[in-house]
Amino acid sequence: MILVSGRDERGTALSALVAVVFVAVFAVAGLVVDGGAQAAARTRAAAGALDAARAAVDAGAAARASGRQPDLAAMLTHGRRVLAERGLDGEVIAEAGAVRVRASTSTRTVFLSLIGIAELSASGQASASLEAP
Repeated sequence: MILVSGRDERGTALSALVAVVFVAVFAVAGLVVDGGAQAAARTRAAAGALDAARAAVDAGAAARASGRQPDLAAMLTHGRRVLAERGLDGEVIAEAGAVRVRASTSTRTVFLSLIGIAELSASGQASASLEAP
């Protein structure tokens, strides 16, 4: 005896394949677009940290050139100002003859926001030496 179903199941396997391919393409697009934005944010944070470290060291250059101790508070203020001008969060630390800067930022996502990831964070760090002339 042959049972005949009233449903037509042609195309069911194709629909499942299309759904899997769609999800895979979406995931790859999310990685490319949002991952690229995070990489750009990481570069921006690292460049900002480097600029802040240079600005902090340069703020004490005149004092060091004349043989005086640099004003550490002024140096740290200059470094923090550079971070703020670039829209970065972070910290500027002077220790052991160097200025160390850690900067962080975040970027909004496009594709990943659809699955609940609204932001990706990025950070960078740099240091500059306080060397005598």
